[in-house]
Amino acid sequence: MTLSPETPRKLIHTRKVECRGYAREDGLWDIEGTLLDAKTYPFENAWRGLVEVGDPVHEMTIRLTIDDRLNIIEAEAFTRNSPYEICPSASWGFKQLKGLRIKGGWMNQVKERYGGAKGCTHLLEMLYPVGTTAYQTVFAFREQKLRQSGISESEALRRKGPPPNSCYAFADESPIMNRIKASAAK
Repeated sequence: MTLSPETPRKLIHTRKVECRGYAREDGLWDIEGTLLDAKTYPFENAWRGLVEVGDPVHEMTIRLTIDDRLNIIEAEAFTRNSPYEICPSASWGFKQLKGLRIKGGWMNQVKERYGGAKGCTHLLEMLYPVGTTAYQTVFAFREQKLRQSGISESEALRRKGPPPNSCYAFADESPIMNRIKASAAK
């Protein structure tokens, strides 16, 4: 299944979010996210002057250094381009995320520390895909290492337990969960 056919249209705005997960030599993990917003038309900005077609309106990067349990050891952010002179200053408050753990509901804690006027909405928004990238990096890599060491999929499932009921594929009675449960029961 694909999307419905497009109505004639014109591209106005592009937002790119890219996330990367790195295994560090010291046993920790770096999870980075970059956000880039650009327009298809030039516009005047009170702080920056003329912003040309394709020039970043927003260009920001965040890095969370985490441990194997997804505890945030360090948090930093950098704003290279923004529409207002004050925006890069919001990066300093990002350090307040240190000590949090990426897990279900963690964004509520993030919003208490960095939400609203305490931080930058774009940096905050990046934490959603960065959190998912942390899971995909740490847990998938750990599972790969188990497989490489010769541990079977069913044994790996027994060790870690079933995935949480966190999406359509992991609903309690989905075909995926039934297969995982059957494999873990062997």
